[in-house]
Amino acid sequence: MTTTCLIMAGGKGERFWPRSRVNLPKQFLNISGNKSMIQQTIDRLQIFIPIEQIFIITNELYAELIKAQIPNLPADNIIIEPIGRNTAPCVGLASIIIEEKYPDSSMIVIPSDHIIKNETEFVNILQTAVLASKEGENLITLGITPTYPETGYGYIESTDETFELNGLNVHKVNKFVEKPNEEKANDYLKAGNYYWNSGIFVWRVAVVRDYIRKLMPEMHDLLETMKMAFKENDRNTVIKAEFPKMPDQSIDYGIMEKASDIHVIPCIFGWDDVGSWTALERINDVDDNGNVTNGNTLNIDTKRCIIESNGKLIATLGVEDLIIVETEDVTLICKKDKAQEIKSLIKELKIQKLERYL
Repeated sequence: MTTTCLIMAGGKGERFWPRSRVNLPKQFLNISGNKSMIQQTIDRLQIFIPIEQIFIITNELYAELIKAQIPNLPADNIIIEPIGRNTAPCVGLASIIIEEKYPDSSMIVIPSDHIIKNETEFVNILQTAVLASKEGENLITLGITPTYPETGYGYIESTDETFELNGLNVHKVNKFVEKPNEEKANDYLKAGNYYWNSGIFVWRVAVVRDYIRKLMPEMHDLLETMKMAFKENDRNTVIKAEFPKMPDQSIDYGIMEKASDIHVIPCIFGWDDVGSWTALERINDVDDNGNVTNGNTLNIDTKRCIIESNGKLIATLGVEDLIIVETEDVTLICKKDKAQEIKSLIKELKIQKLERYL
């Protein structure tokens, strides 16, 4: 059975503002290493999947960025959404396009902007997930074994029902749970059967298409309309006409929380979703005072800060727990415990019609 992959690359990375901007969002930046996050994603997938079997779904604004950063990706493998409609329509649209080329394939769905430190283990687990997806109507997800009580992630609760494959335990899923408060996150950590929801899924294309038919019938009908129209019309023209009619719904809510044969593989491979600036403390070395610095900085009596200069000297004295980021046209100064709320600045910029800073 052929293995294909869908990379989701339409996000704006707003919590990584002001480095992540509308015209150059997080997935196209070099956050860790000398390649962009989407280039690193492609590299680790190509260890076991040919580039011809990798698809990227994005919006029209980023299509040229993808062509520039991944020149060997077939142009036809770039799927363009005319409007954002969450992950269920994203997966649905890609499934009918992949089904046409590779009708009997397993399909990996993965974000474009995650850090994976142990690529060997990552590939081993993904290949195991592909094998598990071939059993019956299994939908497989990768659950990250939590190392601290994170409140910014959704969780997956597993049951005691397991089977072994390639030396890995594959657990039946009991339920998906929303982002918890600190008390619940501590409970989940202690329980030992809750995992961070990585947003990485594996299934056979035919199986996910059937689940869409059963659980999201309106979306299924739209997909069938598009599939038929593709035979006689330009693909992008059809998508522009039909895709905006799709429901704005996540694949978690539309399928994963309602389907029956859901399984999770617990994972430890140095994963981070780089969801906000505080992720830099987890993926980079810190100095003796717990600071992460990049660029032209001078720091005295400065502790647990994240400081990034775009050229100008950033000098700090006697400060703690701050995020300071300088770009060509914006300087951000933010308390670390407010890192998840940077989107409120984005909202205010829109209200004040300061879109040039987005």
